[in-house]
Amino acid sequence: MAEHPHAQLVRKGYEAFSRGDMDTLRSLMTADATHHVPGSHPLSGDFKGVDATLDMYRRLFEETAGTLRVELRSILVDGRGHAVSVHRFTGDRNGKHIDETGGIVFRIVGDKITDLDECVEDIDVGNEFWS
Repeated sequence: MAEHPHAQLVRKGYEAFSRGDMDTLRSLMTADATHHVPGSHPLSGDFKGVDATLDMYRRLFEETAGTLRVELRSILVDGRGHAVSVHRFTGDRNGKHIDETGGIVFRIVGDKITDLDECVEDIDVGNEFWS
């Protein structure tokens, strides 16, 4: 059975993110896409627009000196413009290590991602790592 187009879109995004391929990521999102990051650390908040979102991704790699890794575990779709990913992410920063489970709720219009709501296993762990 073929993978749903929304799952394919999300998978393509994870693959591009893992390669640091910002051009492909840009092509998958609407110009006004927003990525919502939970927590109360310098990289949390609402990143409005594809440029702000991609800049935040760049900062993730920069802050972790390229050690950030995301392993996609699964993608769920509803066939009505929503997809949910589950992933494991690891990284090192300023002598700290993170190894957490997270996920993203994607909103998709047509063939583009319009909104990303990130969820994490433990907000306090994320706050400590990124602060």
